[in-house]
Amino acid sequence: MLLYGLRRLIHSIPLLLAVVVAVFLLMEAAPGDPIQAIVGEFPASPAFIERITEKYQLDRPVHERLVAYVGNVLKGDLGESLSYRRSVASLIWERLPNSVLLAISGLGFGAIIGVSLGVIAATIRNRYVDTGITVIALTGFAVPVFWLGQVLIILFAMKLGWLPSQGMRSLRVPAEGLALWLSVGAHLIMPMLAVAAREIGLNARITRASMRETMNRDYITTLRALGLSESRIMWRHGLKNAMIPVVTVVGYNFGFALAGTTLIETVFAWPGVGRLLYDAVTTRDNVVVVGVFLLTAVLVVLANLITDMIYAFLDPRIRTERGQR
Repeated sequence: MLLYGLRRLIHSIPLLLAVVVAVFLLMEAAPGDPIQAIVGEFPASPAFIERITEKYQLDRPVHERLVAYVGNVLKGDLGESLSYRRSVASLIWERLPNSVLLAISGLGFGAIIGVSLGVIAATIRNRYVDTGITVIALTGFAVPVFWLGQVLIILFAMKLGWLPSQGMRSLRVPAEGLALWLSVGAHLIMPMLAVAAREIGLNARITRASMRETMNRDYITTLRALGLSESRIMWRHGLKNAMIPVVTVVGYNFGFALAGTTLIETVFAWPGVGRLLYDAVTTRDNVVVVGVFLLTAVLVVLANLITDMIYAFLDPRIRTERGQR
């Protein structure tokens, strides 16, 4: 198992390098002037502009800057942000825990509710229940997240006044202690629901289809013939095998969720990696954009690897096949 994981990581190195090169070239081809983004709308002297150009090597050809950047990435240096005047790595690591908190809570809540709805739809032979859950799943999957975020703000923050609308915590709350956690939790509810909406719909549909297929297999019929109760067959034998497609969805979506919540983090002013990416794109801070995409690629590779490991735990046949390779 460990050897398989190491081999997968080694094979992912060319993919990560290709992501760096592709994103770097795309950002270079994008319209706009990065120097103007640095100096802003205020007039700047030619000497200052020349110093900025030399400092960030903007006067060098694209291929030279690309080679230099790839070399720095291999040494663990993601460069310096043009807008923040700080290292890209420090900016990402500062915001990454916030995005991880939002992604894990949203994906986890979406998986729990979605799997529960899928199991109910698959096991309760009621046309109205099945239709209702299907409508909920399709609605959650189809609703645009930025529109849903604004609806949540209007309803729960502006109309009812139950939840804070933006940010990660109240500035009036102390920086530590129980009050801080309660403030973060209150600010997390609406962004979490926005992230979870699509996951609920996706997981409910996949669980429903997988559970129905699993409960109609021959070994389930054998277990019924042996006299086992339907609830024991469903929870102990059926659900475990039916969860493999759900693990695929949750595992593969985790890496994308960290950088894919850009719209949600922007709507709720959540200080995460997605909001950092949005700000970097609007200011043409290409070094930050490439750094965030590289982080996303690494997280997707790691999420896929962890997903494969969970496969092996859920299905012993996978462990046997990999051991024979």
